[in-house]
Amino acid sequence: MSRIKNSVCKMCRRENMKLFLKGDRCYSDKCSFERRPYPPGQHGQSRLKFSEFALQLREKQKAKRYYGMFERQFHKYFVAADAQKEVTGTALLKLLETRLDNVVYSMGLAGSRREARQLVSHSHILVNGKSVNIPSFTLEKGDVVEVCEKSRQMNKVMAAIQGSSKRTIPSWLEVDHGQFKGTVKDLPSRDDITLAVEENMIVEHYSR
Repeated sequence: MSRIKNSVCKMCRRENMKLFLKGDRCYSDKCSFERRPYPPGQHGQSRLKFSEFALQLREKQKAKRYYGMFERQFHKYFVAADAQKEVTGTALLKLLETRLDNVVYSMGLAGSRREARQLVSHSHILVNGKSVNIPSFTLEKGDVVEVCEKSRQMNKVMAAIQGSSKRTIPSWLEVDHGQFKGTVKDLPSRDDITLAVEENMIVEHYSR
């Protein structure tokens, strides 16, 4: 399985916003974006004028990095969203939000999306009582997600649950950390998605 090896802190700085890619570090004084809130590199603090294409590209890159994907996979989600009846940009974000790895992170069962992806890939997560090891698995309304019993005492899982108080659990999810599980109460609406991204610019980028 391929994985992103770039410095995640540099990704936040490049997109000029916190993407919360490094767990508890993002909420501490050690956060690189808090210390250096400008793009990396020798020209990072220069004033640049972006073209319309560059602005669209940055919005796409921001979403890609937030959800931890490569271009080919992200484009597949766009194609799937474009085939749906609702607004393409909203449909795209809903598909990304209901990925299993994202939901595991949003429920506070993992410290970061990268960590959530690892938990899923190593078969530590159950969906409706069955083991699912595909991070991109799409969840539906009513699905129950839980950490399998043998994995509940893992240090990463315990640390994530203890640190989950720093984050807000989305209203479309219901979580019981005592039971190491959560339920998808409903599918998310656009107002439930907190990522500060202009999804219409992503649509325009792919529609060029």
